[in-house]
Amino acid sequence: MMTSFPNPAQAAMRVAPILLLGVCVAASQPPPPPQAAAPQSYPLEQVQAGQRVFGAQCGFCHGRDAAGGETGPDLTRSALVAQDLRGDKIGPAVREGRVDKGMPAFRLGDPDLAAVVAFIHDQKDKAASRVGGRRSVDLADLQTGNAGAGERYFHGAGGCSKCHSPSGDLGGVATRLQGLELLQRMLYPARAREGRPAGARATVTVTLPSGETVNGPLVYRDEFTIALMDPSGWYRSWPANQVKFTVNNPLDAHVEQLGKYTDEDMHNVLAYLQTLR
Repeated sequence: MMTSFPNPAQAAMRVAPILLLGVCVAASQPPPPPQAAAPQSYPLEQVQAGQRVFGAQCGFCHGRDAAGGETGPDLTRSALVAQDLRGDKIGPAVREGRVDKGMPAFRLGDPDLAAVVAFIHDQKDKAASRVGGRRSVDLADLQTGNAGAGERYFHGAGGCSKCHSPSGDLGGVATRLQGLELLQRMLYPARAREGRPAGARATVTVTLPSGETVNGPLVYRDEFTIALMDPSGWYRSWPANQVKFTVNNPLDAHVEQLGKYTDEDMHNVLAYLQTLR
């Protein structure tokens, strides 16, 4: 069974204002932070040491005060932090990463990790009595990389040059994107709404039981449904278990890279991209 509809963007335009209003109302009323599983206190020296490590390693996503940035959540309102007892939850998350959420693994020694845990809990305690939302990331948080090391990673271990060229698609990228916006595009290119080259769009070829093939940009995919926009501009979908399909997504390499980046790699590559003017 196949379903066809005109371009769904027209229908989406009708409901977008309603959805936006709901989002705005919800966003204006942040929920209270979750209660900590147990009260915890740490020596001031350890908290201060953790502040320095956190600012250098984590601040570019979570903000220097752990209260959230443009790409990382507010850790003072994190359920995982609330459940943490002296690093038993935070430690594995830091060292193993959370690739599905865009967070790489961090290689911190035991003293540094314990200090980061102390700082996060201290910030949670300070935030418990005040209301606040996400905050912006200080641009200084992003300026810690080595451009030379980033260039070597780009052309070597990172494999970035297999798809990108400093004098081609990335030529002048630092004049078009700066700071956090450049980092976001580097890590999550699929989220870019404008300026996305046609070659970077995921496409799909669907083979019907009759043997007919249909090609087009991938519009939707989950375990039950596969959908595309056909050459005539119609939205077409099929039950995934009733057809054969092949997806070609050039951005898959970026998703895989999130599991390989270290914090140092990310800062270094960003520093290199900032030289491409």
